Amino acid sequence: MTTKIAVIHYSSTGNVHQLAAAIGEGASLEGAEVKVLRVAELAPAEAIAQNQKWQAHLAWAEGPEGIALATLDDLEWADGIALGSPTRFGLPTAQLKQFLDQTGGLWAKGALANKVVTAFTSASTAHGGLESTVLAMLNTAYHWGSIVMPLGYTDPAVFTTGNPYGSSWVGRKGAGPDDAALATARHQGRRLARVATAMAASTA
Repeated sequence: MTTKIAVIHYSSTGNVHQLAAAIGEGASLEGAEVKVLRVAELAPAEAIAQNQKWQAHLAWAEGPEGIALATLDDLEWADGIALGSPTRFGLPTAQLKQFLDQTGGLWAKGALANKVVTAFTSASTAHGGLESTVLAMLNTAYHWGSIVMPLGYTDPAVFTTGNPYGSSWVGRKGAGPDDAALATARHQGRRLARVATAMAASTA
């Protein structure tokens, strides 16, 4: 059976989305069926209006060629899940957290147990909470009973980016992910697909 991967993320200006797309590419290279999905925007229009990149990314994401919204069914469908969010004071965004907070029913029936979960993030400063944001996202996976998959130093690209917790990017002055960050994300996607395939086979 084909391994199913859901890359579920929130992105304001597009940097996390670029990482999400690269993770999806990596999983696809391993033969997985991939859904790259977003969670709903919750920020008020007046806040979004103060940032042109935020406005532009949201307009594209909500447009006809944009990104579909994630549902709880997508979590249940997937064998492997990648969660992505910008860091907000060392924590994931309210947008992603609001989606995760709806998973109580799936948790109660054990629907997310033994799925493989990994995480990724972006910040505007080098010490802006990259590691703590990844760890905070994965706290939910522990409660689900999922198998938490770190990125680890499992590819040469990680030695360049230096974050074994999950692929990440420091977008100083709004810069988008560079080649090393995208290569790391693609590797994380490939690793997620491989581990999810093995896990699904062992529990079939």
